[in-house]
Amino acid sequence: MTLSEKDSQYLWHPYTQHKTSQTPIAISRGEGALLWDENNKEYIDAIASWWVNPFGHSNKFIADAIYKQLTTLEHVLFGGFTHEPAIKVAEKLMEILPKNQQKIFFSDNGSTAVEVAIKVALQYFFNKNEKRTTIIAFENAFHGDTFAAMAASGISFYTQAFQGMFIDVVRIPVPVEGQEQVSFDALNEVIKSHNCAGFIFEPLVQGAAGMVMYEPEALAKLIQICKKNKVLTIADEVMTGFGKTGKTFAMDYVSETPDMICLSKALTGGTIPMAITTFTQDVFDAFYDDDINKALFHGHTFTANPTGCAAALASIDLLKTNEMQANIERINKSHLSFQKKIENHPKVITARTLGVIFAVEIKSDSEESYYGSMRTKLYNFFIEKGVVLRPVGNIVYILPPYIMTDKQLEKVYLTIEEAIEMV
Repeated sequence: MTLSEKDSQYLWHPYTQHKTSQTPIAISRGEGALLWDENNKEYIDAIASWWVNPFGHSNKFIADAIYKQLTTLEHVLFGGFTHEPAIKVAEKLMEILPKNQQKIFFSDNGSTAVEVAIKVALQYFFNKNEKRTTIIAFENAFHGDTFAAMAASGISFYTQAFQGMFIDVVRIPVPVEGQEQVSFDALNEVIKSHNCAGFIFEPLVQGAAGMVMYEPEALAKLIQICKKNKVLTIADEVMTGFGKTGKTFAMDYVSETPDMICLSKALTGGTIPMAITTFTQDVFDAFYDDDINKALFHGHTFTANPTGCAAALASIDLLKTNEMQANIERINKSHLSFQKKIENHPKVITARTLGVIFAVEIKSDSEESYYGSMRTKLYNFFIEKGVVLRPVGNIVYILPPYIMTDKQLEKVYLTIEEAIEMV
């Protein structure tokens, strides 16, 4: 039996309707921006495997750091214990995070980083004897699949089976160009009519919504409104963090700072699952008390896993190198050039770029659903051509590893151009 056939016998995949989906492609190895399947077919990984591999597959620098850590201390419980790799991660993050961030909490993945933040926002006011139970989020947001993160997410088919079971979440429009005041007014109205604990947002780019982009000034205004009303703000940088937008964090473009930041994905360079939620000193102090019941009772078995910390340290070091920063700038310029080339194509609705993120919305004869016929047709076409892209409905995006070569990028662009002509 092939690996794909064995997979079909045993495994259940994420976001997959197994009755109608094709057999998964069995990947046997990866290097740089390339993957090879069990038949040795080559693929360009143009989305960095769900946005986690900015430095490419099988990165030796990160692998060596992991190996070295494994020969010293692979794991130790983080309840009542600590270790040098976790402390070093905290120190390195404090050098690059917005200056108001003072405390970090480790967890396992982006969804749990958000889960922690939402729980903290709600308990923050509980600890202060204030009744605030509403979370504010954007329309079409995506923050993860654990319950609080799922509640904050606004893409309905991810959540429809669980309606009526969630915490209280109220949505406001995204402040895209021309809709900024609508968003500001909606936020003011929600705060006026609800007891709001927190506002969670994907800063500047909504990833799963199809790389929907909005301006830093609009986000700054929304944060100002929250601060005025003492509503905690949560920046979900799980996707945007660590260079994706052209700066280390998307919040580096914004004049205001959030109370909490959620990090994962590229944190460990795509090697070991790990996540972090960061907090201001004020948020932490609401839990610092003689009363044990005011503590944050949240944890994971592999919290602050030393091996994951070693990967994170190596990943942050790589990001800060002149070579990697130059790569990010190179890819951004390449995207902008491609955007200019295709944005006036008769089959293109819009094209947009921020940092290494590029998205193009293709015209469709009918309203396209998230996993609709156009998406399936595009996805299959890309796979056939040896390019890993996962369209969101009629929106095709590129979010490549920073080490992707110009030649590889050019193949991705040409393949997208062929796909536009095909549909």
